[in-house]
Amino acid sequence: MSLVVAEMKLSVRDKVGPLWGVAFPLILLIILGNVPTMRQPEEANGGLSTFEIYVPVLILFNLAMLALIALPTTLAGYRETGVLRRMQTTPVGPARVLGAQLVANLAIAVVAAAVFLTVARLGFGVHLPENPAGFAIGWLLVAGALIAIGLLVTALAPRRGVATAVGTVLYFPMMFFAGLWVPVTQMPPLLRDISQATPLGAGIQAFQQAYEGSLPSARPVLILLAYAVVCTAAAIRWFRWE
Repeated sequence: MSLVVAEMKLSVRDKVGPLWGVAFPLILLIILGNVPTMRQPEEANGGLSTFEIYVPVLILFNLAMLALIALPTTLAGYRETGVLRRMQTTPVGPARVLGAQLVANLAIAVVAAAVFLTVARLGFGVHLPENPAGFAIGWLLVAGALIAIGLLVTALAPRRGVATAVGTVLYFPMMFFAGLWVPVTQMPPLLRDISQATPLGAGIQAFQQAYEGSLPSARPVLILLAYAVVCTAAAIRWFRWE
């Protein structure tokens, strides 16, 4: 537990995850919630307002920022500066540092999701998911898939700067297909099909189904599991402690 707390303090000090992964989407949520046109129901969104659609998108924003950028940047930095190599000579071991970093980022993501949903509900009257269990399952599946991708980036990137660059390059197209710039419901059919095959596109589909009162369907579940299993296996295969 002390190692997890230490990693959380380092994450806060590093500012990437807390600032861009938590504070920025929270501020964006509040700004969008105060735009009257964003809160008007639209037929193109299935009767939902654009703001209601953006709440789960911003939760994915948080997860993606932590898993694709903050996590690989930190772990690749540890390897580049020899921290992981030195930990191999101590009773703690580098695997525990890796585990503590994962737990720390997941804890930040859980708190952020709870804050986003609370602010959206209490501040702007947005309905919470009708199936909380389905939403939690979707969140865990997305987290598993994104963390696996982040670990694969860490395994392949030789330096901290490269890990940050690769994570950033992956982040923006994934967020596009999650509907950050154009809601998925308003995308052309081809882009919608591509979106559903991406981790965040499958994640937003699982979230929407939870909001409608059901569990995630087989398609997004299988897609997210495939990303998690394949990328985890590849990360284990190529991961280097030094």
